[in-house]
Amino acid sequence: MGAVGLLYVGAVLVVNGLVLLGHVDGRGAAPLNLFVGALQVLTPTYLIIAAGGDTARIALAAGLYFFGFTYLWVGINAVSGWPAEGLGWFSLVVALAAVGFAVHSWVVVDDAAFGVIWLLWAALWSAFFLLMALHRDRLAPAIGVLAVGEGLLTAAVPGFLIVAGWWRDSLATAVVVAVLGALLLAASAPLSRSLSAPAPRVRHQPGTGPGVR
Repeated sequence: MGAVGLLYVGAVLVVNGLVLLGHVDGRGAAPLNLFVGALQVLTPTYLIIAAGGDTARIALAAGLYFFGFTYLWVGINAVSGWPAEGLGWFSLVVALAAVGFAVHSWVVVDDAAFGVIWLLWAALWSAFFLLMALHRDRLAPAIGVLAVGEGLLTAAVPGFLIVAGWWRDSLATAVVVAVLGALLLAASAPLSRSLSAPAPRVRHQPGTGPGVR
């Protein structure tokens, strides 16, 4: 069930990345954020109930709440117009927690691939912190590229492969994800210049051009 949720996490990260790139209006992305946020709250609740007291399974499910709350918060902010600073600081908490879950994946679960994926999520949520809490607006396009790329690399593709029975956790898988993630981080800023939506052209009415009063 968690793997099914990953598919939709991938979708919402891609759409939110397109918002940051200027291709989608934030209010237009609000319904998907609300739907996926609700799913990512219900899913870990079910997994924890079904875990039967298994602390390792409970720990893995618990991390999903951070993302569910993030998407619900994004959707609510888009609809309400509330300021995003609180979500930005929450993103820092998510980033720090993701580092902890990465260590847990490596040490306790022995899942190297998802250890790397958690670290990539930590990097993305750290970027959200910079954007929303510290108002580094100039980073928005690069973070948009990062969100789209991570939506595919860390969520949609692994989710599909797990559901299809083709995912193999191994050191080789972890290395491939790590290399692709590092390339994505390095390429986000350069790619943002060509992938951002063009700025809208301003049409001047007669008599309202520059220098005309």
